[in-house]
Amino acid sequence: MALEGRTLNFNVGVLGHIDSGKTSLAKALSTTASTAAFDKNPQSKERGITLDLGFSSFSVPIPEHLAGTGYQRLQFTLVDCPGHASLIRTIIGGAQIIDLMMLVIDVTKGMQTQSAECLVIGQIACNKMVVVLNKIDLLAENKRQAAIDKMTKKMQKTLENTKFHGSPIISVAAKPGGPEAPESVTGLGVSDLIELLMSHTYLPQRDPQGPFLMAVDHCFSIKGQGTVMTGTILSGSISLNDNVEIPALKVTKKVKSMQMFHKPVSQAVQGDRLGICVTQFDPKLLERGLVCTPESLHTIHAAIISVNKIPYYKGSLQTKAKFHITVSHETVMAKVTFFSLPPASFNEELPANVFDFGKEYLYQDGYISKDSKNSEQNKVDNHQGEEAIPKQQWALLEFEKPVTCPKLCLVIGSKLDTDIHSNTCRLAFHGVLIEGVEDKNYSESFLPNLKVYKLKHKEGQVERVNDDYCIIGRSLFKKETNIQLFVGLKVKLSTGEDGVIEGSFGQSGKFKIRIPNGLQPETKKMLTASSKKRLKGKGDADPAKEEEVRQDNQPILITLWFKRYMFDPQKKMIQS
Repeated sequence: MALEGRTLNFNVGVLGHIDSGKTSLAKALSTTASTAAFDKNPQSKERGITLDLGFSSFSVPIPEHLAGTGYQRLQFTLVDCPGHASLIRTIIGGAQIIDLMMLVIDVTKGMQTQSAECLVIGQIACNKMVVVLNKIDLLAENKRQAAIDKMTKKMQKTLENTKFHGSPIISVAAKPGGPEAPESVTGLGVSDLIELLMSHTYLPQRDPQGPFLMAVDHCFSIKGQGTVMTGTILSGSISLNDNVEIPALKVTKKVKSMQMFHKPVSQAVQGDRLGICVTQFDPKLLERGLVCTPESLHTIHAAIISVNKIPYYKGSLQTKAKFHITVSHETVMAKVTFFSLPPASFNEELPANVFDFGKEYLYQDGYISKDSKNSEQNKVDNHQGEEAIPKQQWALLEFEKPVTCPKLCLVIGSKLDTDIHSNTCRLAFHGVLIEGVEDKNYSESFLPNLKVYKLKHKEGQVERVNDDYCIIGRSLFKKETNIQLFVGLKVKLSTGEDGVIEGSFGQSGKFKIRIPNGLQPETKKMLTASSKKRLKGKGDADPAKEEEVRQDNQPILITLWFKRYMFDPQKKMIQS
């Protein structure tokens, strides 16, 4: 389903640290500037920093390896992503349509914090990369090649353990002489870069199926025509006269006309850059945002996501902690609760993009990874004393304010309040949104269906024998505990017998345990012996001596295990 003029659109994400020269590079590469391209934003002009996803393009004849595909021309759309980190969401927002990533590095500085973050995002959202060492004009000519070779080796080493190992590295000077140089100055190595980009193009997988979703990055009116929204199609396809919704404003409009880089078209699909014209809509209402098939996006208050820790993140991921969650084009704070399958099923793999509410899940104090100091419960559960790592982990996100997003979208959790100048990766985890919850009262309507349990473990001691089938226990409960709640729960003695809690005994937190199969003679003997010793010493009633007697005869321990479902309003205790 190629478009009029048979032009293949190929999206190249230009990412890199602030001031690495990304915009000048995009400018040097481009011939046709699309509307939002090259720092149109006035605030951006002053700072010389790209403030939004700028878009620009240039087209070339279709390269030989794509000759049989039916396309005549290849259009590179350069998505110039901001390098400064406060706008990390802009990069993530544009990530799903980037076919190739161009990581721009200032050759005089090498990898910097934000270049590392761009690399992390690239690994999550993209499969191919080209590294551009920019600003080579700043290197003295007699030492230039040696410096380039050194930096190339350094970059190869950095990429070694990523999915981009072996990516091509090329050196250029996008704007020799820097920002002050006249516009007429031509760059060094730019045509080689175009050749390199051409050789790395492929036929991207474009899926016209599913609801239409477009990220709008610019909105303006044209007299006598209407309002034009330009952006990139993230999913689905669109045709003339289709209705589209602007979910943020709850407005639906009809598509009157469409253009791709100044040429009228009647249809467009995922990955295309597009301008859509609608009537009677004030462009001031939407500078950027999402446009979609009516009612295809949902606004959610909570979500279940699959989750993977980003290895460069140095902190631990704790349950109940708050993270900045970037989903679709929004970033909101959310409280996170981590969970996995029970340890016996750690190696089981559930289908990736659906959530199974029929299964039981184990609550985690935090995300479990090789380097996490996670709770003891895993080790206890594993009974081996060693830390096991589940194959899959999930998280419940509870948003501080609702977010609007498509199903199955990419989610990234970060700590954006970390000091921007500290040399550390602030991206903590990534995943896919599997289940979104639209109900505001989700804690009553939705959470009770989520069977995440905590394993509880209590230990007490046998005080004395009542008869062959009944003993008195202590130290399992506090004095004020309502023992009635525990009646009927099973316990195990350290000597092997199984018992059932029958009720309280006296006022001091002691309790009765029934032993259905009776005490073993050996156990009875131990207990009777310690009781006799205790009675013998009763005359002087010295508590220290009594303790000595107990130490002498190792006490018989009572162990109580039960599960409690985190979101069960009744807080029931359950034993399997």
